[in-house]
Amino acid sequence: MKKANITVAFDEEKLGALEFSLKKGGSSVQARLEQTLGQLYERAVPAPVREYLDSRAAPAPRPKRPRPAPKERPVQAETEADQG
Repeated sequence: MKKANITVAFDEEKLGALEFSLKKGGSSVQARLEQTLGQLYERAVPAPVREYLDSRAAPAPRPKRPRPAPKERPVQAETEADQG
């Protein structure tokens, strides 16, 4: 699916403190916001709508190409030496 950008106004000093604290815990503001938006999406969007969107986002199965028929080896003509 195509990604959209979201702009949120937040106090700059608080954002800096939040980034610092999350970085110490091995996370980031970006990661936590994406996780929270995913949870909000799961709670707010009805299951049939999510399933529909998921089905549209999944790549269509690629048709299988038929395998070429194996080539037959030409039969060698028998020579007089082979017959004798």
